[in-house]
Amino acid sequence: MTQAATKSDTRQDANLDYDVVIIGAGFAGMYQLHTLRSKGFRCHVYETGDGVGGTWYWNRYPGARCDVESVYYSYSFDKDLEQEWTWPERYSAQPDILKYADHVADRFDLRKDITFETRVDSLEFDQAANIWSVHTDKDEIVQARYVVAAIGCLSSSQIPQFDGMDDFRGKIYHTGRWPHEDVDLDGKRVGVVGTGSSAIQTITKIAPSVGDLTVFQRTPNFSIPANNRPLTEDEIAAVKSRYPQIRETLRRSRAGIVPKATGKTVGELTPEDARKALQMRWEDGGLQITAAFEDTLVNPAANDVVAEFVRSQIREIVDDPHTAELLSPKTYPIGTKRCCVDTGYFESYNRDNVHLVDLNAGPIERFTAQGLRAGGKDYEFDVIILATGFDAMTGPLNNIDIRGGAGSLKEKWEHGPRTYLGIMSEGFPNLFMITGPGSPSVLSNMIVSIEQHVDWVTDTIGHLDESGMSRIEPVKEAEDKWVDRVNEAASMTLMPQANSWYMGANIPGKTRIFMPFVGGVNVYRDICDKVVADGYDGFALA
Repeated sequence: MTQAATKSDTRQDANLDYDVVIIGAGFAGMYQLHTLRSKGFRCHVYETGDGVGGTWYWNRYPGARCDVESVYYSYSFDKDLEQEWTWPERYSAQPDILKYADHVADRFDLRKDITFETRVDSLEFDQAANIWSVHTDKDEIVQARYVVAAIGCLSSSQIPQFDGMDDFRGKIYHTGRWPHEDVDLDGKRVGVVGTGSSAIQTITKIAPSVGDLTVFQRTPNFSIPANNRPLTEDEIAAVKSRYPQIRETLRRSRAGIVPKATGKTVGELTPEDARKALQMRWEDGGLQITAAFEDTLVNPAANDVVAEFVRSQIREIVDDPHTAELLSPKTYPIGTKRCCVDTGYFESYNRDNVHLVDLNAGPIERFTAQGLRAGGKDYEFDVIILATGFDAMTGPLNNIDIRGGAGSLKEKWEHGPRTYLGIMSEGFPNLFMITGPGSPSVLSNMIVSIEQHVDWVTDTIGHLDESGMSRIEPVKEAEDKWVDRVNEAASMTLMPQANSWYMGANIPGKTRIFMPFVGGVNVYRDICDKVVADGYDGFALA
């Protein structure tokens, strides 16, 4: 038995149900369970769904696919796992990612410490005893020294409430809560509300088979071809032989992906060379187009060059000039909303059965028995798909009634999230947040950020245990400085100029504030390492 396990069995923690309760069995929760359990801590996971996978358990909509290349969107903690698993495509689809999650759960025997189909409704901290009480929807209360919220940044679906929704006689689906059974859309009249990533993937997938497809768009999105394809045996072998070097590159990169930057600003390139750099990234596919110039996200002139290049591609692809203009974003800088990755999205609008409705000309007024009314016109559908996104980053945490020394977390965050390093919030001791607001999180390859956070939490709990301590909490001054630093970093970029879900702008009444740390995965990792090296600077340990 490990030293940590021996200590845990002889301390007050042995009288608790668990040392650590983990909320969520997605990629973060599974890895957190594995690391803490391997250190000898008694851990348990509560998961709302009936299986592992988190985001990839819930998002089963047609065409669901990751926008990070699969060989990079995977765990790095086990060398044998890296070698034994083979991804079939460059950008793998949801079923393959879920198979991977299931494989990991089985390989490391994780399910024995996971309670499925159980939602954590509330958390309450006992200040005197340093104990969290965890309340579930099964009327169960368990106690633990620590709680790790591994509930994901995009797990709280944003379902708009239109008048008359109960009157609609057809089916309504949300992409983030897609049924597990097959949904037959062949030959159906389908309406899609939204043109974000899930909408773009859904539209592309179903357009060839539905009878008629009408897309309701409020804000067009920049979308780049994925140029997805099956991976060859040689490509797979080459990656597996270089995984240690690749993983280190990801950890030391800005976004957790292999960078393909020119290393130059737009002003250092001739217009011809700038266009060549953009064309190369367009043909290569994926999210790297904004990395063509070093100043894309800080210099409006550089951003305009990239944005206009993408708009020119849209005009070239879409046959109808009016539709092409509607699909061309002009109201925000490229990259200030997460760019989408597609496989023939804009080409879909060249089909006779696909129609685009501009909600800026007339919003959705209500649902009707036959469909919905927008801009004074009635549309009839058999199925309406709400691709309306998520209450990002803060929504999943605010859905749990969390009460600590500072009262309610939701109330504390009423005017925007306040964290130290995006890992903890002052007034809520021993509560860790994986990829929470104030960390690189959704601006990065999530697996890279998840592993860094989980490792940090595991090391921290191990340090407390070995030091005979049982409590950690951010100092208010450190939290205030970190919030200021996150805001200051964002203000030096073009990011706050978009009404994005990064800003919470898609949620009515939500305070507009840029939530992730824009400084980069590499910079953030160094900051976290320095905090630890300086004796957990900014934290109070007891």
